[in-house]
Amino acid sequence: MSSAESVSIKKRKKFKLSDFLYSLVIGIILTIFVIVTIYPLLNTLAVSFNDAMDALRGGIYLWPRKWTLQNYITVLRKESMVTGLYISVLRTVVGTVLQLSVTALIAFVISRKNFVFAKPIALLYTLTMYVNGGLIPSFLLNKALGFTNSFWVYIIPGLVSAFNMLVIRTYMNGLPDSLEESAMIDGAGYFTVFVKIYVPLCKPVFATIALFIAVGQWNSWFDTMLYNRMASNLTTLQYELMKLLSSVSQLSGDPNKSASAVTSAQVTTTSVRAAATILTCLPIVALYPFLQRYFVTGLTIGGVKE
Repeated sequence: MSSAESVSIKKRKKFKLSDFLYSLVIGIILTIFVIVTIYPLLNTLAVSFNDAMDALRGGIYLWPRKWTLQNYITVLRKESMVTGLYISVLRTVVGTVLQLSVTALIAFVISRKNFVFAKPIALLYTLTMYVNGGLIPSFLLNKALGFTNSFWVYIIPGLVSAFNMLVIRTYMNGLPDSLEESAMIDGAGYFTVFVKIYVPLCKPVFATIALFIAVGQWNSWFDTMLYNRMASNLTTLQYELMKLLSSVSQLSGDPNKSASAVTSAQVTTTSVRAAATILTCLPIVALYPFLQRYFVTGLTIGGVKE
């Protein structure tokens, strides 16, 4: 064997060793990341299925010591939780459908090459991403429009998102113009072109934006506190969970409360709160796998604003 061949073999061995070490380090880092990400959810799930009094002892990690469904029964028996679940589902479904429809129509109009005011309107929408009126003017405006103590305060104020509109518009700009031109030659109007051509081709970006909107609607509680705090029939699941956590924190930190009251708060903290948290995040966790295949495609193709 020549010296050149031996040097080449040594280089290949060294190269393979460096690849192995690189893969090992990356694997360790990703494993730690997965553990840190998943552990809080698994721990909350374990606490939610554990007996409330036993949970006070602590030491519950990934598996309950005493199995029980009483925590979930307690949460589901609360009338406010049931109402909140109904309103949260309703606002998520209605809000997602309406917001996606309106945003897609606006994006389609602005993406037209022959629309003279496309760029100025897109610029105005872009400015709203950096400048807004603030909390107090928004509250006064919604109150003047009669949105307080109303279900539509969850839908109409955020009907169009500038970011979502720009993502959809960029995706539409990447579609071939020949499709629209051929449809126009056959006598189709703009609405027909939108429904028959752009809607089927934009499924990936629509699914991505729908997931954004649905998660935002489902997790929102601040608008409930601002506008519908006095309307118990319009409460949301996230707002009820926030009240539960807030009342427990205040009770536990108040020195004037009796020991029995603090103990009751700790029971709620370690058991019912965990069950309420799992019930709150479960629908989105169940929905994501059905949209995941569209998610990456929609982001990578429509994720650059022009």
